[in-house]
Amino acid sequence: MPLPSGGTWPPQHLNPIYQHYGVLDAWYRGDDDELADLYGAQGVGARPANRPGQYRGGVVGALSRWFWGQPTPAGEKRTKLHVPVASDIATMSSDLLFSEPPSLTVETVATQERIEELVEDGLQATLLEGAEVGAALGGYYLRAVWDTQVAERPWLAVVHADAAVPEWRWGRLSAVTFWRVVEQDDQTCLIHLERHEPKVILHGLYRGRPGSLGDPVPLTDHPETAGLQPVVQTRIDKLTAVYVPNMRPNRTWRNFPAGANLGRSDFDGPVLGLMDALDETYTSWMRDVRLAKARLIVPSSYLQSNGPGRGASFDLDRELYETMSVLGGDDRMEISAQQFGIRTVEHRDTAAELLAAILRSTGYSAQSFGLSGDVAVTATEVSAKERRSLTTRGRKAVYTGPALADAVEMLLLLEAALFSSGVAPERPTVVFGDSVSPDLAQLATTAELMRRAEAASDETLVRMLHPDWDETEITAEVERIADARPDPVADPFALPGEMTGPDDGEDPEAEGQGGPPGQQGRPGE
Repeated sequence: MPLPSGGTWPPQHLNPIYQHYGVLDAWYRGDDDELADLYGAQGVGARPANRPGQYRGGVVGALSRWFWGQPTPAGEKRTKLHVPVASDIATMSSDLLFSEPPSLTVETVATQERIEELVEDGLQATLLEGAEVGAALGGYYLRAVWDTQVAERPWLAVVHADAAVPEWRWGRLSAVTFWRVVEQDDQTCLIHLERHEPKVILHGLYRGRPGSLGDPVPLTDHPETAGLQPVVQTRIDKLTAVYVPNMRPNRTWRNFPAGANLGRSDFDGPVLGLMDALDETYTSWMRDVRLAKARLIVPSSYLQSNGPGRGASFDLDRELYETMSVLGGDDRMEISAQQFGIRTVEHRDTAAELLAAILRSTGYSAQSFGLSGDVAVTATEVSAKERRSLTTRGRKAVYTGPALADAVEMLLLLEAALFSSGVAPERPTVVFGDSVSPDLAQLATTAELMRRAEAASDETLVRMLHPDWDETEITAEVERIADARPDPVADPFALPGEMTGPDDGEDPEAEGQGGPPGQQGRPGE
């Protein structure tokens, strides 16, 4: 399918999805000006005017009556405070999945070495970025990129979900068009489209305006696209891009064909409303702090004029005042202090309950945010306290693992086809690293008890203590343990027929034969 010749971009039928991406992105980035624009202004980039819907009832003004949609009173500055919980949740989701590099294993040694090179060259950092943005937007893409002036072999790069137009067939990604604005001014912008299909990648450059592609122009019109070819043959049947969903199903778009196969954001559902309420709580708390500043109320006669149009001031360090004639006597003049209380406990409890509700809705434990009062000491205690978070992590791993395996296999196929790598492409087995490190002291105690009970071999114990070792390292360690183990010592008090050892020269089958009478064999044999 060729690239479009112009028209609306992103396509018109994806407008609801991209508007939702805009809301999720605003909360993820946590910019209070952007949130105010999103909920309070008349359009994107327009900041001041309060929408009429903010003053209406019914469904029309529902979102406008959110805390961030409330108009700022005339003559006052905006004092709303934003708590970056959304970005914290996205970062934590990424850390739970990829704080340790995933294990990608294949049977061929040369292929395994190439995969390990990929991990060392920055694959883990790529996955960390993708998982964080994917938690906010519902998913991300991994595409193959190569440039011989930058690297000798291709690598995997992340594309955010709000910069892609996917196409699905039976729930599978069949094609995708990535887009980016490479240059923009007040009137026009240059938009680069990159379409991935099986066996081919298409590139196009357009001069238009935000929301419209405009007319196609040569790729040489901009330095960032000058080195690209309009058509690139990949020589592989697989799509050179993979979609990695955050979780499924997508509750928002499950009945909307264009978005039914997209992943679900961690912020979907009631989470946005709870985060809005948390911002309102913290803003109210800070308002109490501002109002609680100590103020002095003094008679106007105590104020010293600063000149016409400059107001008046009161000198706190002044010791003597001029004589003043006051109606009713000088005793009517007084200086009074005013200071309001700060409702610390009420605000703190409300914020804690809202944050707990947010974490329950997103599927994470309070321990993951450091909100639990008890400090976990061992890895077992940490796992117990973070069970909810680890369950959510396991669910995300179910969706991430197959997509990551597809991406690595696709990259190996591309290397063999275009770069003659000589590496046999294989689909790796993906095992995610432990987000909670095991407690070595507890593992050592367990290993010692199992050895005493003769319930495990040396190899089993080595695998338990070193789960990240490969077969070569495990075999070498088992051999070293066997070599270091001392030879068994014969019992000096044992009878001659009972003495055994590696050098005693006796044949067990010949036991009971020979020797003095009365010592041939044991009773009952």
